[in-house]
Amino acid sequence: MGVILSSKERKGDARERLLARLLDAFDEDLPAPEVSLREIAARAGTNHAHLRYHFGSLPGVLAAMLKAQRTRDNEVLFETAQQGTFDDFVVAIWRAYTSPEQLSRVRGFFHVVGLAAYGPEDFREFIDSLDDLTKMLASLAEREGLEAEEALTLATVTIAAMRGLLLQEVLTPAGHSEAAVALILRMHKGGSVPRTRTGQVQ
Repeated sequence: MGVILSSKERKGDARERLLARLLDAFDEDLPAPEVSLREIAARAGTNHAHLRYHFGSLPGVLAAMLKAQRTRDNEVLFETAQQGTFDDFVVAIWRAYTSPEQLSRVRGFFHVVGLAAYGPEDFREFIDSLDDLTKMLASLAEREGLEAEEALTLATVTIAAMRGLLLQEVLTPAGHSEAAVALILRMHKGGSVPRTRTGQVQ
């Protein structure tokens, strides 16, 4: 006898299948903000009513796709983190998100972040996903000797700095970003980070 699914579970499954179709249709890219739900639906082989039902709006589609893409990317980055240092992970994150094929997604990220700033209640799932890299960086900083609170502060500031640099690269690309990331890492090594109990900067 088969398992009887609730309507909520069936809706969740249908949403996941639809999201998978969207990701397949757009590959690594996000739809541009000026594209209509009808155009997105046509490319994904569905209809706009289904998109509206499961995601609510175009921003809802963008947020769901972006969260899924970032989750997939971060799984790869997390594998890197298991083998490397705090600095290795920072460089891996930066290289992953500044590769030319990521430009569409990075622009989409800042578009969705801007919308979420005005209506955070409509983007809660997306907002909650933004701490994933911070948590991983913090765990690496702890592994290298920082106390939990210090490690979280370091990770938070590092991710915030990288996102600021990414925004600068999108708005006014100048080619100085690699040097800026190197400076962030030197600040970490040079004593700006709180010291451990032994008095040594990790």
